[in-house]
Amino acid sequence: MQAHEIQLQPYQVQTAPRTDQKEPINEPSPSSHMDTSNLLPPSRQTCTVPKPISTIKSSSNKLKLIPLIFLIYFEVAGGPYGAEQSIQAIGPLYAIIGFFIFPFLWGVPESLITAELATALPENGGFVVWADRAFGPLFGSVMGTWKYLSCIINIGAYPPMCADYISRAYPSAAAGPGRSVAISITVVLLCLLNYTGLSVVGWGAVVLAIVTLAPFVLITVMAMRRLQPKRWMVQVEKKDWRLFLNTLFWNLNYWDSASTMAGEVEQPEKTFPKGLAIAVVICSVSYFLPVMAGTGAIDSPPEAWVNGYFADVADIVGGNWLKYWIQAGAVLSSIGLYEAQLSCGAFQLLGMADLGLLPSVFAIRAPKFDTPWVGILLSCIITLTISFLPFEDIIATANILYSFGMLLEFATFLWLRMKYPDLNRPYRVPLGIPGLIVMCLFPSVLLGYVIAVASRRVFLLSAVLTVFGIAVHYLMRFCRSRGLLKFTDNEGLEDEQTEQERIVLGDEEEINGVV
Repeated sequence: MQAHEIQLQPYQVQTAPRTDQKEPINEPSPSSHMDTSNLLPPSRQTCTVPKPISTIKSSSNKLKLIPLIFLIYFEVAGGPYGAEQSIQAIGPLYAIIGFFIFPFLWGVPESLITAELATALPENGGFVVWADRAFGPLFGSVMGTWKYLSCIINIGAYPPMCADYISRAYPSAAAGPGRSVAISITVVLLCLLNYTGLSVVGWGAVVLAIVTLAPFVLITVMAMRRLQPKRWMVQVEKKDWRLFLNTLFWNLNYWDSASTMAGEVEQPEKTFPKGLAIAVVICSVSYFLPVMAGTGAIDSPPEAWVNGYFADVADIVGGNWLKYWIQAGAVLSSIGLYEAQLSCGAFQLLGMADLGLLPSVFAIRAPKFDTPWVGILLSCIITLTISFLPFEDIIATANILYSFGMLLEFATFLWLRMKYPDLNRPYRVPLGIPGLIVMCLFPSVLLGYVIAVASRRVFLLSAVLTVFGIAVHYLMRFCRSRGLLKFTDNEGLEDEQTEQERIVLGDEEEINGVV
């Protein structure tokens, strides 16, 4: 990453290259990643700005609106597969209500925040960049740890869930060596597919969404003639609110994941808000209607609703052909979920490398497919390891790490709005500070509850991983200071305050004579 001295006046950027650099940064164009001039207070005179080294090579590879919508869809939902445990935990009525209101109480605020910050700071790394800009590199690094591990732990649930559906047709995949082989082969093949490029993943998500949603449309339509509302009133003797909330939360979060690929999106200032709005509607309907129709059409007790039970519902209301379609759709949905979230994790590591939070090896792109192959490989290894853990432990750990990250993200959003009100925001949430605080209040209370009800084992594991993230941050600083690893910023290790100045959002004090 090259560094340059930039003379800044309000709303203008002029460049004068340093004598030890080969090329200057030109004045930003409307299509550039970020107009940094309005991030500085008027009294600011100069600042060194990092030059990203991993920008996408061709505009033809940029994500357009339709692929982005369905990448977001698969980052969040991927269909109602996996929603069955919410019915088992608390009964059909509460599950229906939960899937009706949760996307709006939770998904809308998170989507609005993502739309504003992803269009204001459209760089790879997303929420890591936001936290880094607001509070400095330590918080950016910790945010990266929480969100990355949450993402990778989360996608570790998809191969086992896929095996659950396959085992209904091929019992040998239910347990033992057959299950281990099936999960391992699935993980490796999906990582190879992700290597082939973001455009392939994006348009593949469009096709997969059509194929996986179609059988649930048929289930909903066919179930209407059998619908009996009294079936929704069936009660569970002992309600498991923790399992219900974890399942609901797991099925309808990660709205901000696409922000890690903001640098790969065509016209993000227009594409992101539209994509997020459409994805919220699709995700809400894809859960609410099948859960309502399925529980109202058959007499199965809540305890029968285990992972994969939608296949049995399809058999009852439509026949074997629909059952097999649901089973095949579960496999395809798992592929879409895995691919979309793996891309987000890999591009997050790329963005962190651009910021100098990770070694520059994570910013290397594959020569033919333009993908961050090192991040893909690391994610594949981690996923393969955790895919054999119990399903409930996987989603609980992913949820609590994600909750920590989202609380920091809400604080980042509010701080950037208050500290830098003149930041160029192509999309701006139409609320003042009091309204924004209210908007973030319910999600924050929910996140607090998710953290509070976590089991001691899950909470301890999350605490250990948090300490690990802090340790990695200081280890990276040590390695850079000693030249043990190569970073994109090779100008030398700065202290925390100087580093914050380097990323443009520093204070107004003189630091090392550069003001």
